[in-house]
Amino acid sequence: MLPMIFMMPIIQLLILGNAATFEMKNIRMEILDQDLSPASRELSSRFMNSPFFEVSNTAENLNDCEQALDKGAADCYLVLPEGFERDLVNMQGTEIQLVLNAINASSASLINAYCNAIAADYVKSISGGTGQKISQIESTYSYWFNPEMNYPSFMVPGILVLLVTLIGLFLSSMNIVREKEIGTIEQINITPVKKYQFIAGKLIPFWIIAQVELAIGLLIAWLLYRIPIEGSLLLLFGFTAIYLVAVLSLGLLVSTINKTQQQAMFVSWFFMMLFIILSGLFTPVDSMPAWAQSINLVNPIKYFIEFIRMVLLKGSGFEATKHLFIIMSSFAAVLLPLAMWMYKKTE
Repeated sequence: MLPMIFMMPIIQLLILGNAATFEMKNIRMEILDQDLSPASRELSSRFMNSPFFEVSNTAENLNDCEQALDKGAADCYLVLPEGFERDLVNMQGTEIQLVLNAINASSASLINAYCNAIAADYVKSISGGTGQKISQIESTYSYWFNPEMNYPSFMVPGILVLLVTLIGLFLSSMNIVREKEIGTIEQINITPVKKYQFIAGKLIPFWIIAQVELAIGLLIAWLLYRIPIEGSLLLLFGFTAIYLVAVLSLGLLVSTINKTQQQAMFVSWFFMMLFIILSGLFTPVDSMPAWAQSINLVNPIKYFIEFIRMVLLKGSGFEATKHLFIIMSSFAAVLLPLAMWMYKKTE
């Protein structure tokens, strides 16, 4: 208990205090410069030199920008139209187009504000240099995947992930350790039941319960919050099945290495706190420090939240999400054998 009492709050404070930030950094932007003039290059360089943006000029046409946004490779894209410099010089007024991924409404609003500030500063610098008043650059922005900027559409899918995880991790972590506390584990160990049969009997009921809970949660989310379901539910439940194997295995591992339910609960809660705060549910993962993003490489909740938002809000299919299937399958392939190996049964 002493390591839990003293180390848990220290570790959480050190990690979460730095990682949980609402400041936007590392905003991935595509710039499509159709004018290729000194003026358009100057505006592009202002975004490149900003500490908030990671700019790519690889897009050759509008379709490249849209694909980058759709696949999650970019958070926004900026289009500088042909004749941009000419219209500035002739004082005719000019427009630039900013298209945002607005699944996260708060992030989209911040990105929009950053872009408008950079554009306004650029106009001010030109006006100061010529001594003439230049019309404000107007940015026309479109919010993709969440056009109404509906906050529940962003939050509710992530909350569904947490509900499924709570059932899988907490209940499975209480399972075997409860047998230890009441003394029935000794009786089970001397029965002819095989280890894999015992593990299956412990995990399968929670696997089914969690799937049913997800179905009920989706129904409630659709009825009460009008959450869009753009993608395939079959794909979603297929990924959930693999995810639950990984989470249940983690819970089983916690259950086998602890001797009391209190210990198992503390350890499970410790992991849940870290996984939830670092998952991107509340703050963007890309804005976290590099070391926090490294921790996220072993955070299954982060991958599930990314997946469920892609399927429900974007309508992404297997081709766009297959890398998440590979990652989650790897988690399951490591955690399940490890949990089974850690459970010692005398046959």
